[in-house]
Amino acid sequence: MTGHRKDVDGLRAVAVLFVLAFHASVPGLGGGFVGVDVFFVISGFLITGLIVRDLAAGTFSLADFYARRARRILPAAGTVLVASALAAWLLLPPLRAADVAADVFTAALYVANWRFIAQETDYLAADRDPSPLLHFWSLAVEEQFYLVWAPLLLAAFWLAGRRAVAAAAVLVTAGSFALSLSWDGPAAYLASPTRAWQFGVGALAALALPYLSRTPRLPAALLGTAGAAALAWSLTLDESGYPGTQALVPTLGTAALILFRSPVSALLSHGWMGAVGRLSFAWYLWHWPVVVLFGDGRSWPVKLALVIGSALPAWLTMRLVERPVRFSKVVAELPRRGLAVGTAAMTVPVTAALLLGGASVPRAEVATAVVEKAPTVDAAAARTDYPPSEGCEVALTTTTSPPCLFTPSGSGRAGAVPGNDRVVLLGDSHAGQWFTMARRVAQRRGWTLEVLTKPGCPLAALKVVDPRLGREYRECDQWRENTLTRLEGETPPRLILLASLTAYADAKATLKGWRPTLERLSRLGAPLVYLRDTPLPGIDVPACLSGKPAESCAFPRSRGLAPDPLAAGRRPGLWTLDVSDLLCPGNGPTCPASLDGVVLYRDDSHLTNTLVQRLAPRLEQQLEGLDLIPTVL
Repeated sequence: MTGHRKDVDGLRAVAVLFVLAFHASVPGLGGGFVGVDVFFVISGFLITGLIVRDLAAGTFSLADFYARRARRILPAAGTVLVASALAAWLLLPPLRAADVAADVFTAALYVANWRFIAQETDYLAADRDPSPLLHFWSLAVEEQFYLVWAPLLLAAFWLAGRRAVAAAAVLVTAGSFALSLSWDGPAAYLASPTRAWQFGVGALAALALPYLSRTPRLPAALLGTAGAAALAWSLTLDESGYPGTQALVPTLGTAALILFRSPVSALLSHGWMGAVGRLSFAWYLWHWPVVVLFGDGRSWPVKLALVIGSALPAWLTMRLVERPVRFSKVVAELPRRGLAVGTAAMTVPVTAALLLGGASVPRAEVATAVVEKAPTVDAAAARTDYPPSEGCEVALTTTTSPPCLFTPSGSGRAGAVPGNDRVVLLGDSHAGQWFTMARRVAQRRGWTLEVLTKPGCPLAALKVVDPRLGREYRECDQWRENTLTRLEGETPPRLILLASLTAYADAKATLKGWRPTLERLSRLGAPLVYLRDTPLPGIDVPACLSGKPAESCAFPRSRGLAPDPLAAGRRPGLWTLDVSDLLCPGNGPTCPASLDGVVLYRDDSHLTNTLVQRLAPRLEQQLEGLDLIPTVL
């Protein structure tokens, strides 16, 4: 690869405009997330081309390579991270600011993708508001890739020259692509091992360019135009199941545009495209924090205006930080100077993250003092006020619940055989939140509690798409079938408590899905008690309470108290318990976030365990009043 490619600058512009349109929620451009794929291919093409050129010339140095990377990436990224930390301090509630502090810390160390993978696969944390630094996952993937790629190519070239480099590129690309097809969910999307193949495709394009550049004009034009068409068609893709084989379309389309000159190349080489391409890195860094901090919940025209407005700080960063450092003769003269600049560009945001995190904790403590009636569980503690169910809620891809039994003595007996004297708690995480109440009912009667719950999985027979997996939740269907079959093979329990989120589908589909489940459960001969779904605040309640008075965190009754079709009618053999009048008292327009000194929700939909402890005696009395359980004094 020789000379500067204006069309590649234009391709950078296409990539960033795709991403910006996607994050602005512009209608018709739902596949704009593939802009990141385009960036990965371009990066692999350019960087591998430079490495191979220097290897062939005998001038390649790992120290110089990483110094160039540091000058190019870290100062601008560090600037945005520090600005984001400051904005979080000024604009966000303390608990959210503390979350952002952790995001800044991991982003500055270029491991943010692994933090986001952990969050997205943890049902306890997955419902929190999006991070203003979520887009730093792609920078983390890129830097992790080159941390391995450059030494690998150096070793391959030293062993057997250019052919070994090509062989290494083929092996890495094929292996990573195979891995991307075998991994699921956030790890498939955000992990460096499953994205390395896209850099590899760019690397193979760099290695093939000297041979394919001699392609006759007409075939080259056709292939390049086909690549452009593939890239345009990628805008119709959705994130369900992505990347998978779908990612071949934008990845190979980008490679074709790079390898084969076509009329599209002339368009990409236009002056304004080049200008946007040169701004693309800084614009990518700035746009998402601006959208998250100022555009959350806004319409797409507002988000688009914010995205366009973010071009101003991006341009200033490019002119005042990125380009002066990158092209500084003094800094570029010695690799250690570039590495020192990079170290400083990482150290400053890490320090900012530590300061922000430390400062947010006392702010959260002060903020809870203004919440009316000084909550028993303060806002910070509410976030981790989970039921003590000891891992009974199974993981995303697990299809069988463990033998999660809690004996009257208070111990869990994994592997114990369920007996007749037991209560079964069955459903999704909205069933799991009632663990403490179910435990009380069972324990006070000398019974065992059996917990069978799976987050995000409706007990009704519904086909759902899990946003963390990005595809149909097939594991949910299998878990539901395995669980019902398991109950059919066990001794009938004394009582079955059911609960589930109602927002999986509309009322008609929900009722239809409940029928086969209830038919099978009713044949067990045990009383079925449905706990009406609790109000859905739709906001991160602890974060809100950490920075505002309780009345400011109340949510609209019309949104929070959605109709529950299963609770609406009478069904033989099914009883309903409803605490809506306690959680959303009166007939006012709003429902409270805290009540009688207790924070009600630990996130945007689940009750705190402290609240469940308070509600447990009332629910137990209701069960006794229905003669479903013996009365205990």
